[in-house]
Amino acid sequence: GKGSIYYYFESKDEILDSLIERSFRRAIREYLNCINYEQTALGRIKQLFRSVLKKDFADSRRNLIITLHLSDDLMLHNKLKEVAIQELAPILTVLLEQGLEEGSIKVEYPKESAEIMVAALTVFLDSSRDEKGSLKKKLKIFAGVLETCLKTPKGSFDFLFEGFEQ
Repeated sequence: GKGSIYYYFESKDEILDSLIERSFRRAIREYLNCINYEQTALGRIKQLFRSVLKKDFADSRRNLIITLHLSDDLMLHNKLKEVAIQELAPILTVLLEQGLEEGSIKVEYPKESAEIMVAALTVFLDSSRDEKGSLKKKLKIFAGVLETCLKTPKGSFDFLFEGFEQ
């Protein structure tokens, strides 16, 4: 029956928390399964973001992370951001440190930069209900900001907005 779910969860919030965490963990598992195909830090960062966003995340029905961002619930958005930082920032920190060792990325504070990158991306997803093409524009700007902040070659983060309609 409907009430039996509360045997496993104490509240609707706990169910939602579990769904959010599961979505990010699934994306991380997908990333870890593909990581051996990429040797460079930039390649691995690209794979991490693609695993989280899915290559075609414009179809929000396929991606719980995007679907949840379509809600107007502020607490939900904050929980999503919190889990994203908690789950993704440590992985991204390692990748930024790898990029420092390779010389492909130049950043003074890898851990803090990773947290800001993840938080900023969640903010852009929050506004995914904007007019058509707006998210693509924002992701283009975000890609440029990342290239500037991490001192990477132009086009390093273009994958963030590829496949979107203008």
